[in-house]
Amino acid sequence: MNTDEIIARINELSAKNRSVGLTEAETEERASLRAEYVCRFRESLRAGLDSIYYIGDDGKEHKLKRKK
Repeated sequence: MNTDEIIARINELSAKNRSVGLTEAETEERASLRAEYVCRFRESLRAGLDSIYYIGDDGKEHKLKRKK
């Protein structure tokens, strides 16, 4: 399932929750889909940040280092 499909399914379940409510299985599905979405978002953000370089005072490119 790609990210767009995950978001669409989360939105469907949220709309159903507001209108008629969710079953136990649907509530669990929504929670697992949200967790999957957050995981993918974090991976994407980390990949983007890992590809950032900056130009130092010496004029050379330097890779950003992670804070610990």
